[in-house]
Amino acid sequence: MARVLCSSAVSALIVVSAPSANVSTPLACTVRKCAFPLEKRERTYVCERGHSYDIARSGYVNLLQPQDRRSREPGDSKEAVAARASLLAAGVGRTLVDAVSEKALTLALPRDPVVVDLGSGTGDAIASLGRRLSIAGIGIDLSSAAAEHAARRFPNHTWVVANADRRLPLLDASVDLMLSLHGRRNPDEAERVVRSDGKVLIAVPARDDLIELRSLVQGAGVERDRSEALIEAHQPRFEVVDRVAVRETITLDRAVLLNLLRGTYRGARLRAAGRVASVDRMAVTLASEMFVMMRSRIP
Repeated sequence: MARVLCSSAVSALIVVSAPSANVSTPLACTVRKCAFPLEKRERTYVCERGHSYDIARSGYVNLLQPQDRRSREPGDSKEAVAARASLLAAGVGRTLVDAVSEKALTLALPRDPVVVDLGSGTGDAIASLGRRLSIAGIGIDLSSAAAEHAARRFPNHTWVVANADRRLPLLDASVDLMLSLHGRRNPDEAERVVRSDGKVLIAVPARDDLIELRSLVQGAGVERDRSEALIEAHQPRFEVVDRVAVRETITLDRAVLLNLLRGTYRGARLRAAGRVASVDRMAVTLASEMFVMMRSRIP
């Protein structure tokens, strides 16, 4: 049976720590048929075959190859990233981020674990856990705007532009904990890069997530169950060892609702924005299902 974790159950920050100096990030070259380890130098990452990737001034590295792009500017726009950052600053979505950190602390991770977030967005999930535990945090996102935003705010972690739907820019069996919060998932690659005793922690929207906003914008609040498809996609590689519901209802004003619309629907379409702009305040449900998975014991 699923357990419910409400915002009142999330404890305050106690530990602030940084990774040990000898912790390295297991990035791999993304040139086709290479996949050799990347060594970080002053302003570049380089593999032993000589492939080189510049580190941007803001601190992120772009490992995206031309064949991995679907557009000239892949991923979320600056506006969508800014909207999500504004929401988190206002506390919207913070309960889920903190709940993921709290759950990760119970997973008996090794010292200085390598923690990877697929679809890392603003970077808050990695940063939240990094405030509680010494980690080698790696955020992977298709959007350079998201990677730049995260790198400027959280320079102690590693931020990478890459396509999480393709081969991940990580060495085999190098990850202790893989995160995905309403983001990308890649079961095949998770099997390759997560250690035999590693964990995968995934949060997906619950049936009634944003049900009030979706009803206003779409005319009907259609409920969709994502959990069974998620479990099926990861079988037989991984099995679910814990499942937790994270749910809260909060009242938001018009400005926050518009940011929620921009951050959720990849930009507010004129008709949708007009409907939201006509509302002064609205109670909105934020609901997620959080799954902890481990390697399946089934041969």
